[in-house]
Amino acid sequence: MPDLATAKAPNSKFSSSYIPAAVFVGGTSEKTLASLPTTTPTDGNPVLREFVFCNAELMENIKDTATDLSTRHAKINYLVMSCWDCGIIRGSSIHMSFCLLRNAKDAGEDASVMSISASGMGRPIDVNDLRLKHSYTAYSATLVSGPYNDIMKFTKRNPEISFTHIHPGFVKTQPAHWALRLLSPLISLFVWLKAISPEESAEYMLFALFDGEKGIFRLGAKGDDLGMKGYLFTEEQKKAVWDHSVKVTRCA
Repeated sequence: MPDLATAKAPNSKFSSSYIPAAVFVGGTSEKTLASLPTTTPTDGNPVLREFVFCNAELMENIKDTATDLSTRHAKINYLVMSCWDCGIIRGSSIHMSFCLLRNAKDAGEDASVMSISASGMGRPIDVNDLRLKHSYTAYSATLVSGPYNDIMKFTKRNPEISFTHIHPGFVKTQPAHWALRLLSPLISLFVWLKAISPEESAEYMLFALFDGEKGIFRLGAKGDDLGMKGYLFTEEQKKAVWDHSVKVTRCA
């Protein structure tokens, strides 16, 4: 497990001979977008940054957005997804972006995917109700999003691309739901005792994103390697999740 200084050191020294293209799904805000650089630090060349609206809970929206990106951009170097409630849909957006990731790798550039969800928090899954048609709640969808991400080992088909599934742990952010805000004093006390700041969490997320060269990585909140912790799934379950994902996304 790296400490904060270890994580920050390579982040601060990151440089590239090319302008990397990054796509972030979820975890976005106008404030974050406005903080991104508009020119390269070395030669002042303009850097494109844009917000592309997409309701990622709907498969058709993901397809439309992926198609739009692929017609306007030739590559993706970093694909980061932090939509906790998208479940298996998160995996489908990787499928849609594979050609752009492969373009980056073929050009000798970085090609990395990161899912920010619940790595290592293995939960039982029902192969007869993978879409949660008979048991859907926001809570149940959250519980299966981690296992689904763990199971979808895309590196079997794309061994040259880096796939990282990471659990962010507790982060000091303001609750969005009004019911949680009513409990804000209690939540704030709990957060103060257990959570890290968004800035600190971001350093660990960046460290994990840049650290993996190729293969699959399952990491904890501070970039610690979880190995096979919580990976309790049978070959039958893994095949069922893969086949279901291919079916609902209509792509191989």
